[in-house]
Amino acid sequence: MEYIQEVEKYTGAERCVVTLGKFDGVHKGHRKLIARVKEIARAHGWKTAVFTFQVSPQVCMGARRPKMLMTNEERREILRELDVDLLFECRFTERMRSMEPEDFVREVLLDRLHVSAVVMGMDFHFGKDRKGDSELMKQMGEKYGFLVEVLPKEKYHGKDISSSYIREELALGHMEKITRLLGQPYFITGKIVHGRHLGHSLGFPTINQIPDPVKMTPPRGVYYSRTLVAGRWYQGISNIGIKPTVGGTAVGLETYLFDCTLDLYGQEARVELLSFRRPEEKFSDINELKEQMDRDIQAADNYFSREE
Repeated sequence: MEYIQEVEKYTGAERCVVTLGKFDGVHKGHRKLIARVKEIARAHGWKTAVFTFQVSPQVCMGARRPKMLMTNEERREILRELDVDLLFECRFTERMRSMEPEDFVREVLLDRLHVSAVVMGMDFHFGKDRKGDSELMKQMGEKYGFLVEVLPKEKYHGKDISSSYIREELALGHMEKITRLLGQPYFITGKIVHGRHLGHSLGFPTINQIPDPVKMTPPRGVYYSRTLVAGRWYQGISNIGIKPTVGGTAVGLETYLFDCTLDLYGQEARVELLSFRRPEEKFSDINELKEQMDRDIQAADNYFSREE
């Protein structure tokens, strides 16, 4: 996948099919758009493209606090896994913010991206004051000679799938439902850092990560998890929280990987949070904490046995 941050410097000349949006979470609605982009591109021999922003326009304008379902790096990785050819991750500059919708179509989509087709959702808006919508894009397509397809919202039990809907469910810890809305489990990526080595002293060596500040995390507590690190998947349990039993104050992610004895410090890990087990607790002493960890591990063994 070719990654372009400065669209004004893009010099590619191949025709492409593009879909536009924030793509926070790359949920099932986004995947529907990308799947259609790929169908059209295959039929004509064009490139597939996603146009998005480094930071959501709503965040830039202060309309929403900067808590995202995905970091930009995570979004890039998922789009790469979906075999997108071109990712335009544009800076939301004052020029971009003040650009009239038709100027955006002409100067960005046509002159720079060489768009032959646009696939978009019904609620996508673009250009100054969000004046551009699907109807205007259709008019632009007729005027400038490119195909426009507007797809209906993907639904879950009759409700539109959206990033806002997923954030609501994430705040409640409904991880199984979130997996169905996203099309994959919710995950957190980050470098493995040194912790207090408490898990090792208790007989449960763990990996520690610090979630990116812009990343939205589910409620504090223990989760059944699956982790990709060093090219291999591990089942395990993860705790999101501050470790109140040992006087912690900063929120971190700590994961016990089953059947793993490797030294993984400094490596990147993707931790998928599959199911919520229990809230974070403060125990009276370390022994009580160890007893609870034993119960959590047994419960996780039962969980993964049922999943197999």
